[in-house]
Parts: sequence; structure tokens; C-alpha cells
Amino acid sequence: MDWRDYIVSTPGIIKGKPRIRNTRIPVSLILGYLANGNTSDDIIKEFPDLRYDDILACLDYARDLSEFEAVA
Repeated sequence: MDWRDYIVSTPGIIKGKPRIRNTRIPVSLILGYLANGNTSDDIIKEFPDLRYDDILACLDYARDLSEFEAVA
């Protein structure tokens, strides 16, 4: 899975924050739900437009960001 197929950032839509493609649901919201112990099923019940792959893409996106190395 490549998170780039699921997550976009568009100026003018939720201030350019990364969001699930074709929605206004920010990645940070999904990650927050997961961090608070919600399951994928819980999240999909709350946001029926989401799919499991969308949630997995958020996790993959977060993993990619955590591997970022600043260049001095």
C-alpha cells in the first residue's frame, strides 16, 4: 500500500492539512481516534465514508513521517 494513493493535501481544503482523498476528514483526526484506543470498526461507524484501507494509509503516512531525518 502506498499512502499517497489515499491521502492528499490541497490548499484551500481544511487549510491544506493532509486528508483522506475525496473527503474532508483529516489524517490527524483518524490518528487521534486510534491513539485514544478506538478500533477501525469504531472509526468506520463514526465516518461511514471511510474504508479500512483509508485507516491503514493514515498509519502508513504516520510511519513515513516518523522516519523523517532533518538534514543539518
